[in-house]
Amino acid sequence: MPYILALDAGTTSVRAIIFDHDARILGFAQQEIQQIFPQPGWVEHDPEEIWRAQVAVAVKALGDTGLQPGDIAAVGIANQRETSIVWDRVSGNPICNAIVWQDRRTSQMCDELRAAGHDNIIQQLTGLILDPYFSATKIAWILDNMPGARAQAEAGRLICGTVDTWLIWKVTGRNKVHVTDPSNASRTMLFNIHTGKWDPELLKLFRIPPSMLPTVRSSSEVYGEIVAVPGLRNMALAGAAGDQQAALFGQMCVLPGMAKNTYGTGCFLLQHTGTQPVASTQGLLTTAACKIGEKQEFALEGSIFMAGAIVQWLRDGLHIVRSAQEMDLLAASVPDSGGVVLVPAFTGLGAPHWDPYARGMLIGLTRDTTAAHVARAALEGVAFQVADLVDAMRLDTGTHLKELRVDGGASRSDPLMQFQADVLGVPVVRPAIVETTALGAAYLAGLAVGFWHNTDSIATHWQVEKVFHPQMPQDRITELRERWDEALSRAKNWENSGKKEKNKI
Repeated sequence: MPYILALDAGTTSVRAIIFDHDARILGFAQQEIQQIFPQPGWVEHDPEEIWRAQVAVAVKALGDTGLQPGDIAAVGIANQRETSIVWDRVSGNPICNAIVWQDRRTSQMCDELRAAGHDNIIQQLTGLILDPYFSATKIAWILDNMPGARAQAEAGRLICGTVDTWLIWKVTGRNKVHVTDPSNASRTMLFNIHTGKWDPELLKLFRIPPSMLPTVRSSSEVYGEIVAVPGLRNMALAGAAGDQQAALFGQMCVLPGMAKNTYGTGCFLLQHTGTQPVASTQGLLTTAACKIGEKQEFALEGSIFMAGAIVQWLRDGLHIVRSAQEMDLLAASVPDSGGVVLVPAFTGLGAPHWDPYARGMLIGLTRDTTAAHVARAALEGVAFQVADLVDAMRLDTGTHLKELRVDGGASRSDPLMQFQADVLGVPVVRPAIVETTALGAAYLAGLAVGFWHNTDSIATHWQVEKVFHPQMPQDRITELRERWDEALSRAKNWENSGKKEKNKI
């Protein structure tokens, strides 16, 4: 029996997961990747480490299950999206570290573009808010700041891409396949979601040569074969999607109005909107979902920069907990946060606020505050951010959410999922397989090679593990959200407050 291999290149780790025809996990391997912080607000990855780690876990997953490359019908890739890499077309070497989606170094560039009046046309063409989050300003920064980069790019020597493009280029070796899919292209701030092509006006605005960009293919088709990795040789690369769109597909949110939220390093809420893009007036993003054949579908998205990464901070920064499981136990040991509110704006705020200058804030501390209250406040801070996104999505679409399907590592937290249901006032549904990002990539690859015949044939694989129903009284939720809103406003105004205090001295 053949199987599907999914490569999930995330922000803090890479994974390889092998699925059988019933979407059951046969093999799994994972490896963390280094987070590089050269300056406050800067976040980088080593592209070569991503490549090496991804290959290592793929080989390990096959080895652990005793499978050979010939047992794999196809390989699908899901990836952290806006993270940008520029490399030499001839040598294949990156010219610098990857600039990660969380990175805020181009905030001033975005301010200057906004002041010049470019933000409206960018949103009209791309569906995106002008923000350092996206790839365009990252690529422009690399060309402007790496010695000789702009001249080399204009000479056709340099190419670029998101992590999917980088991995496909690397594994196809001498064939050097340079491609991406619409779900990733639509996150660059260079892709016109209405024409389905790279936009000449935007390329000119950001001074990025068209020759640098990959060819945009569908999310489900054979791109080429793996030739550069002996343990994976001759496997067909047959699917690729940005991690959040892959999760939307893996959750079988294939009809307008269906929504999922992924609790990973960040938090990403996507609602399927059909075959036409829906413009947001509430600070959400209009994004391309997966494209299968000639059918392009779209979604509204709200992106939160800090979710599961908060656990890492509590573990590695404050040393309050040693694991996510320990954090759950600590948070569940108290009935509430004791008035403590954590706004996790460590790298600014994403949707619907879009404030790159906001910073994290922990308030409401008293002598009675314990580590358990801080842990609970951290979980609640994630849920409050998601609630803000759901409110914005309701205003954009005019529809009320019936349920929220959840996935990602932090969705395994029962305290978080229960509080999320309470705050939203709708059921939160956790599937039996929470690795839906990888599952979506597997589905896309499998459809391309006939492993699965159509969407209907794979929808039967989606199964519920647990449903969390709202339990908290509405008046209590109202009180908590008012407290959150107050803390949020202070996090947004911290810089102005600092200036005021400085002027008093």
